[in-house]
Amino acid sequence: MGWSLPIFRIAGIQLRIHVTFLLLIAWLAFGYYAEGGSAVAASRVLFILLLFLCVVLHEFGHAFAAKAFGINTPDITLLPIGGVARLERMPEKPTQELVIALAGPMVNVVIALGLFVVGGSQAFLNPSTLEGSGLIAQLLTINILLLLFNLLPAFPMDGGRVLRALLATRLSYARATQIAATVGQGFAFVFGFIGLIWNPFLIFIAFFVYIGASQEAALAQMKDVSRRFPVSSAMVREFRTLPENATLQEAV
Repeated sequence: MGWSLPIFRIAGIQLRIHVTFLLLIAWLAFGYYAEGGSAVAASRVLFILLLFLCVVLHEFGHAFAAKAFGINTPDITLLPIGGVARLERMPEKPTQELVIALAGPMVNVVIALGLFVVGGSQAFLNPSTLEGSGLIAQLLTINILLLLFNLLPAFPMDGGRVLRALLATRLSYARATQIAATVGQGFAFVFGFIGLIWNPFLIFIAFFVYIGASQEAALAQMKDVSRRFPVSSAMVREFRTLPENATLQEAV
């Protein structure tokens, strides 16, 4: 992905960070510093970095699950809207896509359970009452929210891929994708409407979901059409030869 910088490589997977993510961190740090000084800025930026660490682990969950089916992941890119694991190819079988799609959210489940054990139930229910447990409680809560959001049956979230995988066990891949994409576009309109009356950030999410769903539908349709035609239909079978001293006018 353009405008991204390599950070390090784990298990053959290059982790990259997009320039816009660095700009986001700088912008937030400046805003927090202006709001409450260096201590507030440091604590909130730390929380954001830990949040995106959870996102990276989520994407590695997808990557390792794909590896189990012989599908490599060249890189994972960290963006302001989350992480993107770029698989070298999409799984062919619905069961494989189902496992790969669920692997990421399951990482959030494991993280949330670990934080729950460390912080205790009281830290989750009322984090303001326990000194030092606020950060753990916030990370626990955000992992639960990430889990629920990602499992919404809307492309390009994991839930959309889960829905397609389940539909593909009964329908064609193209038809399953079309249905899942339509559901995703419906969620996009809901997000956009809520964003107009509550939080404008949801309008950005709505745009992201709608574009992602539309792209998935277009790619699936193109893939389905390409399967219907043999390579021979695109081959040039008749050739005409000309002597080497022929002019361009004769060739035309």
